Parts: sequence; C-alpha cells; structure tokens
Amino acid sequence: MRISAELGDITRVTTDVVVNAANSSLLGGGGVDGAIHAAAGSGLLAACWELRRTVLPDGLPVGDAVATDAFELPARWVVHTVGPNRHRGETDPALLASCFTRSLEVAAGLGATSVAFPAVGAGVFGWDAPTAATVSVGAVRSWRPDAGTSVQEVRFVLFGAPLLAAFHEALAGS
Repeated sequence: MRISAELGDITRVTTDVVVNAANSSLLGGGGVDGAIHAAAGSGLLAACWELRRTVLPDGLPVGDAVATDAFELPARWVVHTVGPNRHRGETDPALLASCFTRSLEVAAGLGATSVAFPAVGAGVFGWDAPTAATVSVGAVRSWRPDAGTSVQEVRFVLFGAPLLAAFHEALAGS
C-alpha cells in the first residue's frame, strides 16, 4: 500500500474515499467536517440524517467509522469518523488510531482502492501535529486487512505547512 502526504483541499481530491473528521452527530460542523458538508451538497446531510434516524440514533462513537455516498464531491464515498477530543479528556492514542483503522476497514468493505485522510484529531480536537501524525501514520502502516483487500493507496491531504511537515516526518520514520 502506498502512503503519502500532501498539502491540499480534501474536498477536491479525486479518490474513491474521502474521510471526514466528523463530530458524533454526523450533521456537520466546522473545519474539515463543515468543508466536506458544504462541498458535498445537501444530499450528504440528508444521508447523515438517515443514518441517525436508523442505525446511529445516538450518533457515531469516537473511533468508529461509517460510510455515505459522496454526492457532489469528486470521491465516490465519504467515510465519516469521530476523533477523540483531548479537550474533553479523550487522550488515548488508541482511540485516534482506531479512526484510521476503522475507516480503512469501511473503505475496504466498499471495494475502494484509494483513500484520502485529513489530520483527524488535529485542530479543534486538540491533538498536536507531531502526535496526530505519528499516531495516524502508525495506524495506517499497522493496519492488517483481510487478504485481497482493495485499498492500494492512502493519501494524507493536509491544510497547512506545519501539519504537512509533521506527516512527512512521521512517514520518514520507520
């Protein structure tokens, strides 16, 4: 599996899956979540409302992932994941790592070959760039899918130079 990091706008990435750093409500928010909802159009919000009405009445748990169509995004699907919020005392790196491994499992279940991740947990959820990068890259590298998985490429699409530098450093490590 190829893993890379780049500076860019995740709402413009052409991959099978774009991962959304969602909040547990799945109903939009700020940062990456707000940008993805805005770019995907009203269909994404409707799909998220349907998930809440049917299978996730209490919202998506931290560290878990769920998929919807991508609607007006250039991707095929959006995989929503909820990162741990350090400001609320959710400081276990395993919860952050789970965002990545669960997202990859969901993507593989869809038959996706390419996945674009933002820096889940960084920003308003309080994970500093070096820690977020180390945990994220480590989780992707350690993911052991079932034989014959479809996922061949993971791209970290980041919104700022400090994040990009942290992810490049994490990718350069062994």
